[in-house]
Amino acid sequence: MGHRIGIDVGGTFTDLFVALEGGRFQTAKVPSTPGDESQAVLGVVKAVAASESASLDDFMGATDEMIIGTTVATNAMLEDNGATVGMLTTGGFRDLIELRRNYKESVTDLALPAPFAIAPRRRRLGVQERVDHAGRVVVPLDEEEARRQAIRLREQGVDSVAICFLFSFMNPVHELRVAEIVGEEIPGAYVVLSHQILPNIREFERFATTLVSAFVGPQLAAYLQRLQAGLREHSFGGELLVMLSNGGMMPVGFAERASVETVLSGPSGGVVAGAALGALNGYPNVITVDMGGTSYDVCLITDARPELSRNYWINRQRVALPMVDVHTIGAGGGSIAWIDPGGALRVGPKSAGAVPGPACYDRGGTEPTVTDADLVLGYLNPEYFLGGQMALRRDLAEEAIRSHIAEPLGMDVTSAASAIFKLINHAMTNAIRRVSVSRGRDPRDYCLLAFGGAGAIHAGAQVGDLGVRTILVPKQASVLSALGTLIADFKLTRVQGFHTRSQEPDLDGMSQVFSRLEDEARAHIGEQDNLIAVEIQRFMDMRYPRQVHEAVIPIAASADGSVTSTEFDDALVRFAHEHRRLYGYALPERPVEVINLRLEVVGRREPIDLGRGELGEENADAAVKAVRKVYFEAADGYVDTRIFAGELLKPGNLIHGPALVEEPDTTVVVYPGYRLLLDERLTYRLEWEGGEGAATP
Repeated sequence: MGHRIGIDVGGTFTDLFVALEGGRFQTAKVPSTPGDESQAVLGVVKAVAASESASLDDFMGATDEMIIGTTVATNAMLEDNGATVGMLTTGGFRDLIELRRNYKESVTDLALPAPFAIAPRRRRLGVQERVDHAGRVVVPLDEEEARRQAIRLREQGVDSVAICFLFSFMNPVHELRVAEIVGEEIPGAYVVLSHQILPNIREFERFATTLVSAFVGPQLAAYLQRLQAGLREHSFGGELLVMLSNGGMMPVGFAERASVETVLSGPSGGVVAGAALGALNGYPNVITVDMGGTSYDVCLITDARPELSRNYWINRQRVALPMVDVHTIGAGGGSIAWIDPGGALRVGPKSAGAVPGPACYDRGGTEPTVTDADLVLGYLNPEYFLGGQMALRRDLAEEAIRSHIAEPLGMDVTSAASAIFKLINHAMTNAIRRVSVSRGRDPRDYCLLAFGGAGAIHAGAQVGDLGVRTILVPKQASVLSALGTLIADFKLTRVQGFHTRSQEPDLDGMSQVFSRLEDEARAHIGEQDNLIAVEIQRFMDMRYPRQVHEAVIPIAASADGSVTSTEFDDALVRFAHEHRRLYGYALPERPVEVINLRLEVVGRREPIDLGRGELGEENADAAVKAVRKVYFEAADGYVDTRIFAGELLKPGNLIHGPALVEEPDTTVVVYPGYRLLLDERLTYRLEWEGGEGAATP
């Protein structure tokens, strides 16, 4: 098999992890290119090709597949910078999207502005039609009105149209016909149909998710087409695949059509890799923390399975598809420190990004960032950033902190840098609490798996208040999201609205829907050369009548694939247990209703063998390359600290803090009171050496 390339395009850096022919691995990292991600993708491939003494064309010609984790859709949402969207909906329902089920992020904030309108009211137009809950046409489609409304949208300059009719998921005939009319009146428009994006009940969730897909779709499709063209120009003849928000991946054509499924494409790769590496190291329960240049992403993984959410909001826009439950805050290496009008120090969420970057990058940035603070405190080696590819300017970092923070607050530069460091750590610790404590999970039952370029610098300073005793830092920490794209399997979730009650369940109807969903999913995945198995799981969304929340319950299939009373009764028992776990009670005497059927299809791929070494001696003195002053609050200031060369450490080497391990793309900080072991899986294992719980260094 030829090369397999995984790429993660972040806000600051674009990372690559490649499995080369012959079983070797290579990594690379280059600055991202805002506005055209494809340039950074080609640049990072060129960098690794050069390290293999190959031309870009020769290297790409020997590549069988490339998997991309992209932030195109994410950035479009966060920056309110997507397509000009129009919406056609059932007459009388165009304001449903603004009513938002009466949801408001802060019920006490009377001045809270409305969220950005993807389709303002003037571009939300009604069409006379009506399909009832059973899929019967009760009001025929007024095709002439649909054509007039399409023309009105064209005159307003829309380049993307969301078609969202009531109960279209039960009978899509009207949405399909209006799509044809839009194609005739607005040639080239990107058209999204709600019954294809989210075919289940709840109009707001379905309409909102469809609008998000229409908003990000044209930009993502253009990017993927541009990227494909660039790759083909350089002899790439393999398959281009895209990471999805559910932790799986699919061919590029699927991502272009269902663009909303990529809004968490980038973070999902790291979660997949974190789950796999945690399990390999004997820790199926991990909290992954990814600290890059722009954001800090946290996800809870239990029994080696990432938590999934169907209640996701991105920039106040609803997305009701299953997605890895990543909690993101604006806390990265590029997060800018600033003083608010009340005189308090703040850090983030605004980031210096890749351009101009932190002040120490010497690329025009003048505002102090977390990276500048890390450099001043001694955690970063100014001569070895990105393995020596980029020199950092400590003097510029000090000046930025002095002029913007230290002098206005009446403190010295070191104290100001330490304050920035502590403030960002508190924000990240609260993000960990958000996915654990606030959901009834005890973080002491988990280990922390830190990655991203800056994750291993800050991890040891975060866990004290949480009681977490073990931190894992993979050797591939700085490119772990790129590795995750190679580990990921093909994964597709299909859903269909379907109503039945437990007294007289429509088992034949359920069997037919599950069979159709399976056929559709298999067709989307297609024939892949490296699939070793296809796994199918069925689920039902179940609730008690008149409830507005439901539980997702697995249901088995009989030998012939049908749903029998035995499997359904077993699911009812599981529902009672799950309802009691989620909500504290169960009502076994009450009927239960099914409102949706779900199908998850996973195409398992050949796993990547990252290898393992044999544990050797504990003494790591041979890897010491320097001693320098590093700031530790527990030591009341700068202390002489041993600096270890990561490439010289061997499995079994044991290091007691304070110490630093410098890898080409990241630094592992071993705080006082911690010890670090490089295990046979080439994962750094940081453990607190004190008594109960961990201490804040």
